[in-house]
Amino acid sequence: MKELLQQYAAHNLWANKQLVTVINQLTIEQIEKEINSSFPSIFKTVLHLLDAESTWWQRLKLEEHVEAPGKTFTGDFTQLQDKLIHQSTLFEQWVNSLLDHQLQHEFVYRRSKTDRQKQPVWQALMHIFNHESYHRGQLVTMLRQLGVTKIPSTDFNAYLRQKK
Repeated sequence: MKELLQQYAAHNLWANKQLVTVINQLTIEQIEKEINSSFPSIFKTVLHLLDAESTWWQRLKLEEHVEAPGKTFTGDFTQLQDKLIHQSTLFEQWVNSLLDHQLQHEFVYRRSKTDRQKQPVWQALMHIFNHESYHRGQLVTMLRQLGVTKIPSTDFNAYLRQKK
């Protein structure tokens, strides 16, 4: 289990870097252009990735008051991508440091003031990395809608092949 989660954490970081590299070639207007998707722009989709990773990070670290950074973030895309890559790096480092029994540990978190959940760490990590893949797929579709044709594959197998 730990080896798989280490690979997923490393893949998550690698895939996020792949996409922000492509996004950095766009204009500010393209990054902020409204496109029909779960979130209305590339910027807001990447901000959601940061919010999700950060929220789960705070939950896993048992922080009492969880705050999504998107509520107060006022920076540009460069600052946003730096925060996302930093958060993804923290996850990779943390997963690498976990012991098997820590992955099995059940932690309690709140989704809202009244919705209390209990879940093993490994399940939360699987959710996080799967959630990121889902929204990276949306980013690829948004990039294509903007006419971008050179988009690297961010599939898990593409990650594994580049490691060889």
